[in-house]
Amino acid sequence: MAISVSASTIPSLNRQISANHSSKLSTLSSLQFPVHFPRILISTNKALSSPSRPRFLPRVEAKKETFSSLDDLLENSDRPVLVDFYATWCGPCQFMAPILNEVGAALKDKIRVVKIDTEKYPKIADTYKIEALPTFILFKDGKPHDRFEGALSKDQLIQRIEDSLSVKK
Repeated sequence: MAISVSASTIPSLNRQISANHSSKLSTLSSLQFPVHFPRILISTNKALSSPSRPRFLPRVEAKKETFSSLDDLLENSDRPVLVDFYATWCGPCQFMAPILNEVGAALKDKIRVVKIDTEKYPKIADTYKIEALPTFILFKDGKPHDRFEGALSKDQLIQRIEDSLSVKK
């Protein structure tokens, strides 16, 4: 915080200047403030800020599986695979977690949903040139079929997948 002070606000400086009109302010070697300077109280008005609420993320119902490689998973899958490239620190990625569960349940016979943490698997993220999070790549027959970025609603995501695969509900 910056405080601007003029000569008229400091009584000792004001008297010295008015007593000697010919002296210049620059000739003063030091400023002397009164011994008892009033304290400035800065308070926050709690009524203006919203009360803090505990923030809880919804519980994610995911089945954790381990694969020898993503390539093996993609090549051996009997249905298209939607891969969600995410990071734990990414807010939109966290927003998408419960939506992906719902999409996976709604399209369980048509696609498989896989999540890959880009912090744990940076080589995979580099391979697919992941530059924004979340990034979704829909693989069909082991090859990238569609790619999109950002958070979507459940209905938007289902529509995007179905349009891409030409699959009806």
